[in-house]
Amino acid sequence: MKEMIAYCGLSCSACPAFVATKKGDREALTKLAEDWSREFKTTLKADDCLCDGCASTTGRHIGYCQECKVRACAIEQDVVICAHCDDYACEKLTAFHANAPQAKANLERIRGTL
Repeated sequence: MKEMIAYCGLSCSACPAFVATKKGDREALTKLAEDWSREFKTTLKADDCLCDGCASTTGRHIGYCQECKVRACAIEQDVVICAHCDDYACEKLTAFHANAPQAKANLERIRGTL
């Protein structure tokens, strides 16, 4: 599977929801829903975990993607991913990267190739 990087730098292709969706693996989606329900103290079903990747504007997304401020900003700025933004690294992105250093490393790697 080709690597897919979210606007923020997270690796969609390493996300269990994305991988299970692409494989059509209902068993994995069901287990993921059970695991995430326990972890996040909520009730999720397999269909709640379907995800076609952050940058997909017409596909399915897990719940948080619909409200993600970084994703909304990137769509509004019409950038491929945040690494391509003229305002890199903005306050929204810097705040997110404080808890996701691998996402920052992915964007830095991509910026190094621009």
